[in-house]
Amino acid sequence: MYTNSIEMVEVSPRDGLQNEKAMVSTADKLALIDRALAAGARRIEVASFVNPKAVPQMADAEAVCAGLPVRGDVTYIGLVMNARGADRALATGRIDQLGAVSVATDTFAMANQGQTSDGSIEAAKGIINAARNAGKFGQVTIAAAFGCPFEGEVAEARVLAMAEALAAATPVEIALADTIGVANPAHVTRLVTAVRELVAPIPVRVHFHNTRGTGLANVWAAVEAGARTVDASIGGLGGCPFAPGAAGNVSTEDVVYMLERAGVRTGLDLSALIATNHWLAEVMGRTLPGMVARAPAFPKQLQEG
Repeated sequence: MYTNSIEMVEVSPRDGLQNEKAMVSTADKLALIDRALAAGARRIEVASFVNPKAVPQMADAEAVCAGLPVRGDVTYIGLVMNARGADRALATGRIDQLGAVSVATDTFAMANQGQTSDGSIEAAKGIINAARNAGKFGQVTIAAAFGCPFEGEVAEARVLAMAEALAAATPVEIALADTIGVANPAHVTRLVTAVRELVAPIPVRVHFHNTRGTGLANVWAAVEAGARTVDASIGGLGGCPFAPGAAGNVSTEDVVYMLERAGVRTGLDLSALIATNHWLAEVMGRTLPGMVARAPAFPKQLQEG
């Protein structure tokens, strides 16, 4: 194990909600963010600045930003796909970090953002530079790093080449995303290790979906391999409108339970996360995929807290 503490990024307000058909109100999105903050989240992906016709759930991105609590100890992240999205995010005056996306295959890149894989690399470099020029920070996620919904297997050499090209733009971190939940721990160990060694000192973040039940195992493998930051979504909500079969993210409360029980600090309050899961389930009108919130409290202190 490389570390006894891990940084968490709460992605439920964006990735958690973006694929939901039932529209979630701006007020409920802000309440979710408030609850995540109260649970200890200090990096939150609050919205994506994309075409609202493509992702209707994110049409209120500016309104969400306008309602964000003013906090000097929190990093608010806006996901952007192009220069227009970057301009929109920066114009809110509330986004601290732009999150760019590069996609590992041409077919998915065209479906996700209307450009080739190489084109998505160039777009991400531009977004990182735009953030820097505005006095903000830029990071980038390599989507479909472990497999593509259209082209299948993705060569590790392709992901490494992308990471090297993106590192030249000096993002604050590079993330590897298992967009459709096909990764396995052995693959994660190899790829995280290789990317970490290639782009050092730029840290590696990971983003896993639990589509096939391997999400937590993949988080553990990534942490062991030196990933410094883990994305997760309260309740395990999530999915991608442009990736068929991309089920929910790893659940924040499940990841926190696993890591904290293993002695890896996350800075998050599990009891508060479980309470937020139950609140969010009422908002969404259904039980959420996360497992810990459906199980009896353990250890006993949690039940009494």
